[in-house]
Formats: sequence, C-alpha cells, structure tokens
Amino acid sequence: MNRPSLSAFAKNLPFADQIARPRNGFTPRRISIEVLAGLTVSLALVPEAVAFAFVAGVEPIVGLYAAFIVGLITALIGGRPGMISGATGALAVVMVELVMHHGVEYLFATVVLMGIMQIIAGVTHMGKFIRLVPHPVMLGFVNGLAIVIFMAQLSQFKVAGPDGSQVYMTGLPLLTMLGLVGLTMIIIWGLPKFTKTIPAPLAGIGIVAAMVIGLGIDVPRVADLSSIKGEFPVLHIPEVPFTLETLWIILPYALILAAIGLIESLLTLNLVGEMTGKRGGASKECVAQGVANTVTGVFGGMGGCAMIGQSMINVKSGGRTRLSGIVAALFLLAFILVGSSLIEQIPLAALVGVMFMVVIGTFAWQSLTIMRRIPLTDAFVIILVTVVTVMTDLAIAVIVGVIVSALAYAWNNAKRIHAKIEEEEDGSKIYKLEGPLFFGSIEGFNEMFDPANDADNVVIDFLNSRVVDQSALQAIETLASKYETHGKKLQLRHLSRDCHRLLNKAGQLIVDSDDDPDYGIAVDYSVQTGMFGAGH
Repeated sequence: MNRPSLSAFAKNLPFADQIARPRNGFTPRRISIEVLAGLTVSLALVPEAVAFAFVAGVEPIVGLYAAFIVGLITALIGGRPGMISGATGALAVVMVELVMHHGVEYLFATVVLMGIMQIIAGVTHMGKFIRLVPHPVMLGFVNGLAIVIFMAQLSQFKVAGPDGSQVYMTGLPLLTMLGLVGLTMIIIWGLPKFTKTIPAPLAGIGIVAAMVIGLGIDVPRVADLSSIKGEFPVLHIPEVPFTLETLWIILPYALILAAIGLIESLLTLNLVGEMTGKRGGASKECVAQGVANTVTGVFGGMGGCAMIGQSMINVKSGGRTRLSGIVAALFLLAFILVGSSLIEQIPLAALVGVMFMVVIGTFAWQSLTIMRRIPLTDAFVIILVTVVTVMTDLAIAVIVGVIVSALAYAWNNAKRIHAKIEEEEDGSKIYKLEGPLFFGSIEGFNEMFDPANDADNVVIDFLNSRVVDQSALQAIETLASKYETHGKKLQLRHLSRDCHRLLNKAGQLIVDSDDDPDYGIAVDYSVQTGMFGAGH
C-alpha cells in the first residue's frame, strides 16, 4: 500500500517553491538569502527563548544564552545544514522541577552531563536507531508538534488582569491583535507570488512592526515579556559540590534531557532531510548536540536541542547551508548586546503570525485524508502519537508510538505462521512451514504438531520459514524432546547455519542440504555459549 511521504506533504507547504538545494555554491544571491533567512530565524528565536526560560524557572538571559551557544555550535558542526537549534519547551518542562528544588547551578551541571551523554551516543552511533521510528509515528510527531506550537502561541493573547493574574484579551485589544496576526499571515502567504528577494516571514515581521511603531498601535511587544539586554556569555563552572550525591541528583534529569533532546533533534533532522532531499548525519548531529550542551552548561545556558518550528522558518525562508544558522546565532547575540531596545519594540502579533504559518506548514494535512486508506493500526498510531505529544512530551509519544507499532507488527507476523502438510509413500509426514518463527508465533507453531498421534517419521521443512530469535530455537528444542519422548523420529530441513550451531538437543536431527538458507538469528549470550537446552 502506498503511503504519503513527508516529502510529499512538504511540497504543499507555504513557500514550497523556495525549498530547493543551493546552486553554484556561495554566490552573492545565495549569501543574501542565507543572511536574511538567519535574520528571520533570530527574530523568532527571541520570544521563544524568553518564554522557555520562564517555563524552566530561570532568568530570560539563561534561555537567550542557550539559544545563541547551542544554535551556533550545531550550525557549525551539526549533521544537517539548515537545522536550527536552541532552548526548547520540551526540555524546559523537565528542567523546572530540578531548578525548583536544587537551584539553577544544578541545572548547569545537568546540562553539562546531558551533553556528555549525547556525545557518547553520537560516538557509539546510537543515532542510527532513529530509523526504527515508523512513518505513522513521524506523522503523529509532526501533527502533535504543530498543535503544541499553536497552543504555545495562545499565551501571547493574555494580559494582566485586575488582580494581577493572566487573562485572555477581549474586545478591541483582541480584535487588534488578531488583525495584526492575520495581516502577517497574509503577507507571508502572498509576498512570494510577487517576489522572493526577501524571505516572506521577515517581510511580514518588518511590515507589521513598522506599522505598529509608526501608528503607535497599543499591542503587546517583545519588551512586555522581559528585557533581552545582557552581556557576552562568560565561562562559568557550575557551582555545585563535585560529589557522588550531586551526581545522583542530576543523573536522572540528565538522562531524560539527553533522550528528549536527541529524539527531537533526530526527528527534526529527518523532517528537514525530507524537505531538502538530504540523508544521513544522525551520529554527527548527536555529537554536535552534545558538544553544544556541554559548552552551554559551562557558559550559563539552559541547554537545548533542534527546534522544528525555527528549522521550518529557516528552510522556508531559503536557508540551506550552515551560514543561515550561524547568522541566526550571531544576530541573536547582537540583539542581546546592542540591539535589545530595537528588538523589544517588535509586536508579538507579528511573531505569532509567523509561528501560525509554521503550524500550517508543519501539520501533515494529508494524514487526515489517508486515514481510511491505511491499515487501522497505522491510523491509530498517528492519532495516538499526536495526542500523547500534546498531553505529555515528544519523547514519551515517540516511545509509545514505536512500542505500539512493534507490537502490531509482531501480532501480524504471529498470525502468518502455518504449514502445508504432505505425506510420503513410506508413511513419513512432512510439515512445510511458511512464515517467521519467533516469540510471537511460537504458540501457533506448537499447535500444528501432535507428537503423540503423528507418524513415526516426521520432517519439518523450514525452506519458506525463518527462525528469528532465541524463543524460536527453544520451541524447536522443546518439540524435538516431545517427539523423542514418544519414540518417534524427527528431522529438520533447510535450517540456517546459525541454527545448526545454536541448536543443542535437536542439532543431531538436522538434515544438511546444499540449499540451506543463510541468515543471522537474534540470540543472547546464553544461547551462543550453549547454555540452554530442552530442559531450560
């Protein structure tokens, strides 16, 4: 059954005509596109970094430092040019408890340990396991993340109420905000039809900001979140006791943060790869994320990972090389050091409009139309991962999706095992197995045979079957013992060389043949050392 790929729905994204590989190297036009794309990303990074810092319970400058350092390092050495990394909400929600109970210095130490773990994951090529994430999980991931990005923008529609609590806007302020958001989205949608010289998101932000400042329209601005002014980040070794007690405090958080950061980064890497037509780089990205977080932790940043929203903005703005990510990080640093007063005047409505367009581009709309044409299990996984992403976090959603998909695959294969039974002239009975023999199909395998009432000479032919794991080997051993108990002869044909070596009691029953299959079997150490048999 044909399934829509992420690249298929990427072709329908806003500015899909701008998603193309850079040509002719760094021409003046390419450089200008990369610089403008980086500027667009940096403007959108500011409110997100500040907001995620608040979520984590740290000062805004801690989030801004993370966005700068993580963004710069991953842009320089990451696995996929065009990806943008920085402080993210997925990590912030884990950090808040640590900061609340132990303080920000423990957070910095945790980020350093998190980075070391990610480097180890990259060096050991653990990133390749991202290929085990099924396509329905990817669709659920992008759908859930799109919803999360959308819901995160709703906080920008809140203002301080009479009692100091945050309440949603009403009346004219709400209409004004919605109008500016809509205007930004219209500009982003319509401008590419006339010119592609300036990235549409940047034009949307610039035009709406100029109109708000010029007309003195009273709407929330970046300055209403917090001041972004700060100094150049300096070396800051986390001020925590270097003891085992400290390690036991930060280790669980570091493990969770490292896992979430790598999962989100590698899934974003795959998505950007679908859009730009590039592959590979998983291990390189793991190392880059690890180095970035290690450095961030010793320079007073909260750590981070790949950001799908900002990566989408960058790609749709024309960013295809490392230059756009580097420029975004440097612009962000410039905002922190010298440009805070200007950036703080940008209306939040313009940035919300950009992010709403990211939501439209991120959501896999085709997944809604294919629900009736794909297997019910795949449709369920898409919905499940979407819901879990929204309700909990990305890492849990992906793990749940992979587990459900694996169980569904195992169940489907368990039902495939069957046998064609033939009888020879001498009274021998031949079972010609078809389908994989593994832990899930063992019960069906055992039900095929009746050692007590079978013929005196039984042959099991594995030519069209495959022995997959230790459980299958054990099932063969057990069956051989049953036939032996009833004094009957059992022969095994067309088993792989691995089976020849690993089978213990049933080994002498194997009939060698020139057309024996050759494949590996997933077994553990005890099998390889001959530590199991029919009685174990």
